[in-house]
Amino acid sequence: MDEARSEIIDVEQLRPGMYIELELGWMAHPFPTSSFKISSDKQIEIIRGLGRQQIRYVPAKSDLPDTAGVESAATDLQPAQAQKNAEQLLRQQHAERLTAQQRDLAMCERRFGQTVRQYKQALEQVRSHPSEVMSQCQAMVNGYVSEMLTTGESAIRLLSDGMGDRLSMHPVNISILCMLLGKQMGLGETEMTDLGLAAFLHDIGKLELPDRVRWQESSFSAPETKAFQAHVAQSVMLCQRMGLPPGALQAIAQHHEMMDGSGFPARLKGDAITLPARILALVNRYDDLCNPSRPAAALTPHEALALLFAQSRSCFDSTVLSSFIRMMGVYPPGSVAQLNDERYAMVVSVNSSRPLKPRVIVFDAKVPKHEALILDLEAAPELGIKRSLKPSGLPDDALNYLSPRQRICYFFEPAVDLHPHEVAP
Repeated sequence: MDEARSEIIDVEQLRPGMYIELELGWMAHPFPTSSFKISSDKQIEIIRGLGRQQIRYVPAKSDLPDTAGVESAATDLQPAQAQKNAEQLLRQQHAERLTAQQRDLAMCERRFGQTVRQYKQALEQVRSHPSEVMSQCQAMVNGYVSEMLTTGESAIRLLSDGMGDRLSMHPVNISILCMLLGKQMGLGETEMTDLGLAAFLHDIGKLELPDRVRWQESSFSAPETKAFQAHVAQSVMLCQRMGLPPGALQAIAQHHEMMDGSGFPARLKGDAITLPARILALVNRYDDLCNPSRPAAALTPHEALALLFAQSRSCFDSTVLSSFIRMMGVYPPGSVAQLNDERYAMVVSVNSSRPLKPRVIVFDAKVPKHEALILDLEAAPELGIKRSLKPSGLPDDALNYLSPRQRICYFFEPAVDLHPHEVAP
């Protein structure tokens, strides 16, 4: 019983090491839980900003050099006006965080949409104006490479459904992930640019194919398989007309080659395949698993990574595969999961340099889904992901709330700069 004994103290007495109980609803404050040990002065500032004058403090669970000097304060009734001010402050803070969250997502989706439109324009003009298309694609890729190399850590962000048709959505997804992986693996600016161009244009030869053979199926006949495989040569030919640099052309020519020699068109293996082509081959396969032509066959991002690691390791460069898993995290954006406190959540963002604690949307029936705030697990050392789920494994109310994506679309944004155990206001 002694361990549960608590005292009421003034917020001005708070110090790191104290274990406190906020006695507020989960969404009424920005912390992952309402009871926790204070680990920084930043958390104290946030607590004071909640508008409460007094806080419940548990000495037995605290870790202070000297707790004898902390005296219990009288539990005077808080004036009604102070309570009203506190509630108003909480509502304002929630609204500000929600606005910032929606603004950041809208920015990513707008840039993704612009890139999709640029790809569609490339498809329309590549035959008639190849040099102009090359200039536009080069400028776009250069801009992304420069941004990735100069903005520090990046976060991989899940976008909404309906961001484009598969023919144009696929190369945008591939480009962003390939360039981020190139950065993760230490590629220089020239190699990253070649990789970005190759990823953006690797399937442009599918423009020459009938719709029915644009996406490979296990049920293809031999003639259909041959027609599908012809898109590699068609892509190389179109990109040669555009004037792509040799490194990008080589990556396009090899983007279906496998390390064990099982790929096509040349059945290359091992060191005969360039590093940009190895990166492109892996990311291309990941996106195909998450976004197949038949949505019913789609794997979750977590399942796709597990399959690549467990069953396809011989096909891909081991260093590239390990780097990709480190970048995406065990639970990439789009994964549906259950937390260790049993709540259901969907991963919406992963810091590509610190992926073990992603940012998630948590199902909470008490909070309207359009007002749900993103929870950063990096700021919640006591919380983690217990297991991955297929969307069909969610209860109906959680499924409707989290709305798992039928198509997985990614973009990048500057990573949230949080030190361990700190929470952004």
